[in-house]
Amino acid sequence: MRFPHRLSTTFSSKLNSRFTSASVAMLTVTAVGFGLAVPSHPVRAESGAQTIQTPFGRAPLSFADIVDKVKPAVVSVSVINDGGASKLASNEKGDKDKKNFSLPDLPPDHPLHDFFKNLPKEFGQEARPKIVQGQGSGFVISPDGYVVTNNHVIDGATKIQVSFDNDETKYDAKLVGTDPRTDIALIKIESNKTFPTIKLASKAPRVGDWALAVGNPFGLGGTVTAGIVSALARDIGSGPYDYLQIDAAVNRGNSGGPTVNLDGDVIGVNTAIFSPSGGNVGIAFAVPANTVGEVVKQLKADGSVSRGWLGVKIQNVDEDTAASIGLAEAHGAFVSEVTPNGPASKSGIKTQDAIVQVNGEKIADSRDLARKIAELAPNSNVDVKVWRNNAEQTIKVKLGLFPKNAEAAMSGDNNDNNSNSNTDESKSVDLSQLGITLMPARAGKDAQGKDTQGVAIAEVDPTSDAAEKGLKPGDVILEVSGQTVSSPDDVISGIKKAQDLKRTAVLLHIKSADQKRFVAVQLTKKG
Repeated sequence: MRFPHRLSTTFSSKLNSRFTSASVAMLTVTAVGFGLAVPSHPVRAESGAQTIQTPFGRAPLSFADIVDKVKPAVVSVSVINDGGASKLASNEKGDKDKKNFSLPDLPPDHPLHDFFKNLPKEFGQEARPKIVQGQGSGFVISPDGYVVTNNHVIDGATKIQVSFDNDETKYDAKLVGTDPRTDIALIKIESNKTFPTIKLASKAPRVGDWALAVGNPFGLGGTVTAGIVSALARDIGSGPYDYLQIDAAVNRGNSGGPTVNLDGDVIGVNTAIFSPSGGNVGIAFAVPANTVGEVVKQLKADGSVSRGWLGVKIQNVDEDTAASIGLAEAHGAFVSEVTPNGPASKSGIKTQDAIVQVNGEKIADSRDLARKIAELAPNSNVDVKVWRNNAEQTIKVKLGLFPKNAEAAMSGDNNDNNSNSNTDESKSVDLSQLGITLMPARAGKDAQGKDTQGVAIAEVDPTSDAAEKGLKPGDVILEVSGQTVSSPDDVISGIKKAQDLKRTAVLLHIKSADQKRFVAVQLTKKG
């Protein structure tokens, strides 16, 4: 039984010897090809060293020391979303008059006896919200237990726990703040212990630098993969921010984990992968460390991120667009729509303006404009240079606060920082009968010049029939029981009318993005 082992060892030794010789020869040829001086003897690493110096910089002999430094500060993030079960249980506890539905006790000779007898046991029980569990990764940035992860990892969580690779203890964590626009979240471990940390890199990586991804893929716990930085400043269609591209293996569960350099510093937070199959294909994206640092600073201080808001829809100025408006060079952001009551609208920016500069800085394209405006503080005054009617014109704009909700961004509501109005139209309306909360009426005109209609949904109770039917924040209610609505009061009137007719459901005409559909939502009784 030993023979195969010895044979394997001998063969391996010869193979390694040949490979080493070939490697030295290859190094010599490569060095000569680049006109570099070739040392008279092979470059060797000192005993115990994990990297070796080459003419092109450091090359790792092993990543073990880096892993030993980083891994203790990486956590597995476990989340539970009970779908409102805890809220439902609380309501049931306080509702003493509530009666549970039970199946009728029919005699054996009753024609429906067999029908009810063969129904599933769950049929006689009240439907319960589904409990959803998820896993991701994160890393500790301060000894007192602040942890960086992805927003999509903890989104909707009712309970968050973290654990370390070398410790089976599960620590409860609380949410400090989130920033959906960069997909970054900050949580805090609820413990008085001192935790190991990783720091964010102060220097941006270069394409070709080594990159190690550490995380919790598929719930396996602390896992390390290695690769390189494949590209910088990638646009993955998720807002104006750029992402790093790496080829280290990243899979589901790696989200929120760090990608580190050879110094063990975080160069990015793993966020997304490109994969037709759902698994690793060598293309992963990470939020750069400099962006993470700026976001985390605000989250730690305020629990949210405040960004400047201009209130326009924009597109790139290509060569044809530039030619059509008389602009000599194809650059800038073309205004396709101005948000009613937004900062741009109040300042006089119009559709078909081309924004070419902000505070004297040239605008390359629409993403460049969005990024520059987002970097500015709300309420700050900026000089916006536009190209209009074959001439440049500078317009002073007082920026608003970037809205958290897409519908609010379109309507211009919640962003008038000078407004202290307490009218009903400036408040959200809670419709407990439908399990939704409404935004104020949308203002403005459509492409045909007609007044826009509809009321936006701000929140949906996860235990409601509305949630079961697929309604979500940002959807717009166009009609209630066949009646067009333009304010929350119209929706309330439509519901009251349905109740007066003794109806148990109301028919809603819903617009989601560019799709419209009719949804019948059950009405619940108040009290």
